[in-house]
Amino acid sequence: MRSFTTLHLQYAHRFYNFRGEAQYLHGHTGTLTIEVEDSINCGVNMVFPCNEIKKTAWEVLQNFDHALILREDDPLLPVILEVYEKQGIREGTPTNTMTGPAFKTASATAYPDCRVVVTKETMTVEGMIKLVYELLKDKLKIAKLTFTSGDNAATCDYTPTGTIDRCPCCGIALDANGVCPKCGCRKM
Repeated sequence: MRSFTTLHLQYAHRFYNFRGEAQYLHGHTGTLTIEVEDSINCGVNMVFPCNEIKKTAWEVLQNFDHALILREDDPLLPVILEVYEKQGIREGTPTNTMTGPAFKTASATAYPDCRVVVTKETMTVEGMIKLVYELLKDKLKIAKLTFTSGDNAATCDYTPTGTIDRCPCCGIALDANGVCPKCGCRKM
């Protein structure tokens, strides 16, 4: 069975070296739907609490919200970082509170302090799905990802692998010690 949740991301990007309107810096509201698949947890009668799917995903994906996403070879990138430096905001500000942990993968690097994500490929809806899967595949048993942005949409099905030990009381993933981080219940 599957449980799913939806997240909304506000971001700006451009398609560097693209012919058409998308070559200009522009913004979007993107909608990401994450479907996870597993057996129903008998203790709570659900696959995985939807609010916990969102919490697990948001921890990393908040780096994309209100962020600028540019390809690493885009000539705008060093200029923007220089402007941020001159403004004193490259290393963040006290009001920049919606930041997740910095990450570096084969396809992207997040710089949460300055709300910039640098990618190897142009960030299309398909690219966002590939990146989200890369970031979350070890945290959730993802069965399907769908991302829409404006009139553009893409979806990809996955075969969930591995196991995630879940709390019999609240259904969320247990930590490395077999303890529920929410209620303190221990794996039996």
